[in-house]
Amino acid sequence: MLTPMHIVIISGLSGSGKSIALNMLEDAAYYCVDNLPSPLLQSLVDHLSGQGCERLAVAIDSRGGDSIATLPQQLKRLREERHDLHFLFLDAKSDTLLKRYSETRRRHPLASSTSTLAEAIAEERQRLASLSNLGHHIDTSELKPNALREWVRQFVLLDAGPTLTLLFESFGFKHGVPLDAELVFDVRCLPNPHYEPALRPLTGRDDAVVAFLEAAPEVCRMREDIAGFVDRWLPCYIRDNRSYLTVGIGCTGGQHRSVYFAEWLARHFKDKAHVLVRHRELAPSSSLPQ
Repeated sequence: MLTPMHIVIISGLSGSGKSIALNMLEDAAYYCVDNLPSPLLQSLVDHLSGQGCERLAVAIDSRGGDSIATLPQQLKRLREERHDLHFLFLDAKSDTLLKRYSETRRRHPLASSTSTLAEAIAEERQRLASLSNLGHHIDTSELKPNALREWVRQFVLLDAGPTLTLLFESFGFKHGVPLDAELVFDVRCLPNPHYEPALRPLTGRDDAVVAFLEAAPEVCRMREDIAGFVDRWLPCYIRDNRSYLTVGIGCTGGQHRSVYFAEWLARHFKDKAHVLVRHRELAPSSSLPQ
């Protein structure tokens, strides 16, 4: 008898951190397979399900060739078989990938004697474009390995069921806009705690920074406007059968204003959706909003 499994499919650009994610899942007692050609996925699931395996993580990407185009159909069939299936797509900016490959001196899977590394990255991005919206999308451009491991852990452990998961992600514009954000709000126009010597080493989680920001009427108006926008359109995203909606909140450095807004919005929406909070420029935190 086949056993329904918890299955995590990882895809994305080469150099975006798929090995880190797969290793994290292996440490969490998943049966892990790297570089599996898409047409073999169903056979692997059937075999392991028949053996009583409960957790499976598979990395499928451009190394498997053109067969990856069949992946959406494979995922549809597995869901029809009532497996608990989650799809994770890892992405990164092209200049970040160039830097990573230059530092590690590894060969890109699509590299050849007639193409540059930049051309190989662009070709892979085009090949995988149709997969990036199949599930949860994480931009790893500015993430350290420990932060990526924590974000993957949150993704795997959160049991969203049929309900949309709302992610509030703070970031600093000086480090670039996250590729995984569907909605982005800019709060750089608000008073900046960075210019207060006593507040500079703190973050938007600290009471002193919160008090400083909430003393400014425009901060309260901005947070109510953002909450109202997300509130108004959230039902439409839910009707679109999305599993995740990522809302990016950006300030200059990603330490004070954006962190405060992400935390406040998470508390505001905690009774309306599954909520996660991420602070891209801060050390990773495993806590969910209370």
